[in-house]
Amino acid sequence: MRPVFYVATFMAVMALAFWAYRENYATQRSLREVAELQSEITSLREALSIQHAEWAYLNRPDRLRDLTALNYDRLGLLPLEPEQFGQVDQTAYPPSSFPPEIPVVADAVDVSANMESQP
Repeated sequence: MRPVFYVATFMAVMALAFWAYRENYATQRSLREVAELQSEITSLREALSIQHAEWAYLNRPDRLRDLTALNYDRLGLLPLEPEQFGQVDQTAYPPSSFPPEIPVVADAVDVSANMESQP
């Protein structure tokens, strides 16, 4: 009976070693993938920050003003002036959306009960 027990124990140890070997390599593969993804995220964030800087550079007011003046005959764009903006009370709202209708609450439940009176 002992030899059968020894063989079964040896087989169990070999199966566990094989499982641990496979898990080790799967873990290493996953760690490499995570490192690659983190590297890709870093490079994409750097590219995004560069694009933000380029966007800010291209949207400089003096540059846009010069482009507007240069292409006035094709686009007909004029610079914005403070007098072109209106007041909030001058804005026309549709009658159904302003002021908003407040629904009537029926069978309201008081949820602000004192917790000390509860058992």
